[in-house]
Amino acid sequence: MKFVKEIILPVVIGLILAFLLKSFVLSPVRVDGPSMEPNLTNNERIWMFKQAKVKHLSVIVFDAHGEDPEAPAGTDYVKRVIGLPGDTVSFINNKLYVNDKVVNQSFISNSEATAGTGSHNWTLQTLAKQYGWGNHVTVVPKGEYFVLGDHRSVSNDSRYWGFVKKSKIAGVVKVPMWTGTKTQRANVNSLGY
Repeated sequence: MKFVKEIILPVVIGLILAFLLKSFVLSPVRVDGPSMEPNLTNNERIWMFKQAKVKHLSVIVFDAHGEDPEAPAGTDYVKRVIGLPGDTVSFINNKLYVNDKVVNQSFISNSEATAGTGSHNWTLQTLAKQYGWGNHVTVVPKGEYFVLGDHRSVSNDSRYWGFVKKSKIAGVVKVPMWTGTKTQRANVNSLGY
């Protein structure tokens, strides 16, 4: 009886707490691919907080199956939230705008912000028409988000397949203090408005 009380019970309680923590609070995630460079790199281990509030410039993990038509079941993407429900988003003269205000993108270089974003200007409406993911789209729809990768020239994101439904978002990314540089951690953990 003493063995059960001193050894088995604490182990069982610890396992239950770990299961609850992983199920409802946070989970480890592995970054797959270069689309979030330079702030997150391929195979980097990060944490996803399931109850954190999604804000502008938050980095999120979401189920891409059904959002990106080419994503198979069980595929998660890591991207940065640019547009919240009701926002307008555009890219004009190499500057990103949300609700007609320039977005400070100091978290990436000028070439990462503009290369692959297109040499032409775009709005939600022109992207939707060009890639066939919506009709008469002028704002981010209710309950949905517009996301971009930090390395725009290699990122498969909302520009090509549209919005991410709130129900598909698994959580907000946070980088642990032992990973990356102080700047990289701040560019993921501290941005958001």
